[in-house]
Order: sequence, then structure tokens, then C-alpha cells
Amino acid sequence: MKHERGVTLLELLISISLVSMLSLGVMYSMRVGIDALGKVNDRFIKNRRVLGAEKALAQMLHGMMPATVECGNQPGAPKSVMFQGDPQAMRFVSSYSLNEGARGYPKLVEFTVIPGEKEGFRMIVNEIPYSSTPSLRGLCVGISSDPSTGQPGPLFPPVPPRPDSFILADRLAGVQFFYRETLPAPLYERWHTKWLYNKLPSAVRIQMLPLEQTPANLQTSSVTIPIRITANPLYAHTD
Repeated sequence: MKHERGVTLLELLISISLVSMLSLGVMYSMRVGIDALGKVNDRFIKNRRVLGAEKALAQMLHGMMPATVECGNQPGAPKSVMFQGDPQAMRFVSSYSLNEGARGYPKLVEFTVIPGEKEGFRMIVNEIPYSSTPSLRGLCVGISSDPSTGQPGPLFPPVPPRPDSFILADRLAGVQFFYRETLPAPLYERWHTKWLYNKLPSAVRIQMLPLEQTPANLQTSSVTIPIRITANPLYAHTD
């Protein structure tokens, strides 16, 4: 009989099994690498958001303009400094815009804190075109006196969320604004959680507490930003 060399069925099954195991190992390694790359990318995006939020806050506060607002809808209504400072809301006019940067037109910027989509809180900001004092008519509803100091201050309605609101920070356990009042020696300064003075604060502090404490990621924290305007807009600014 004539014998021919070949491959048995058992050898073929063993070869197929080895190739399958090698392919599975390569695919598993690729999956681990892709997952690791995705986690690094997510961490990078979160860190960029934290840095971007702090930079945007600083740019908008540094671009604050000495604007005034009429407190009332009647002609000849008293004017007040265009600044609202509440524990979880803030309004002022800025030359810096999130959409247009420092080269855009002035905007009335509004900050407020709202519940998050699933948990925690988020800080949003609205941008409304500003031209002059008449463009803010109806925003200030009156003048009120601080019960502790007796100094008059403007009254503003709450900041509403809008369809075009920008989410500046998300997944926060809490947000609170603080406002610094400059005092003569020996006190020098005092911080308030509500600004009831008819002038601009000398600095603003935004305290943001993250919902999740992750050592590998940058954490949102307190940001203190000085206000560069030292003169009272009621005397230094005209429209």
C-alpha cells in the first residue's frame, strides 16, 4: 500500500484550539487597553472641565463692568449698582463672554445653582446682551435697607434657568458664594453670604464641593477672585 503524509483530525482540533486561545488573549489585552484609555480620557475631560470652570469664573469676574440699573419701571426711578450677590446666585455685567471671549459685546451674566439631572447640584450661567442702563430696566424691583447696617441695597428677582443656560459645573454636593467688604483698619475686611450694599464687593469667593471625592481627579474647591473696580459705579459710570 502507498502511504501519504498528512494531518490527523486530532492535530487539526489542537491547532484550532491554540489559535482560538491566542486570539482570545489578544482581544482581551486590546479590551483592557481600550478601557484604560477610556478612563484616562474621561479623567482628562473632567480635569479640563474643572480648570475651565475656574478660568471662566475668573475671566468673567475680572471683566466686571461698572454698570448701573434703574430700580423700578417708572421714569426717574433711583439708580443702583448693577450687582446681585446672594448665597447661591449672582448677577453683574461683564466684558467677557463664554461664547465670544473677551472680544464680544458686554453681557449681563447670571449665576445660579439648580438640582442636578440625577443627584447633587449644578451651577449654570446665563448670558444676556447688555448695551446700557435702559437695557436692564425691570431687572431691579426695588431698594431695601440692610437691617444690621441700614445701608440701602437693590432687590433682584431669582435667577431663572433658561433653555440656553450653560452648565459651568456639575455633580456638586453644594455651592455657595461669599462677598468681601473692604473695611478700614484694624478690621480690613469682612465676608458676607448676601450682598446688601449699593456698591461692588472687593472680591468674590465661590465654594464648590464635589459630590465624589476621587484623589486621581482634580477637585472643585474654593476660588477667590478679586474685583478690580474700586470706584462706585454710581459716580464713576454714566450711560
